[in-house]
Amino acid sequence: MESPPLARLAALTRESSERLKAVEGLIPPLLRPALKAGPIDGDSWCLLVRGNAAAAKTRQLLPALQAHLRSKGWDVNSIRLKIHS
Repeated sequence: MESPPLARLAALTRESSERLKAVEGLIPPLLRPALKAGPIDGDSWCLLVRGNAAAAKTRQLLPALQAHLRSKGWDVNSIRLKIHS
């Protein structure tokens, strides 16, 4: 049996992956491999992005991604980008 904090972490990880899958169709195919689902903190979601160029392009998509997630019932008021290697 999982402890409550561990179960909560597993649920957030699963939800983050579901969010990325939900917006995948809005992300250009060549950009998709550069993105990974990151942590959820309240109404803020983080996307992990590989490289500055991918982050710049993703930044342009953020309003559409947020609107799409809200239309699917997720409470997302901001999406943060974190560059990783």
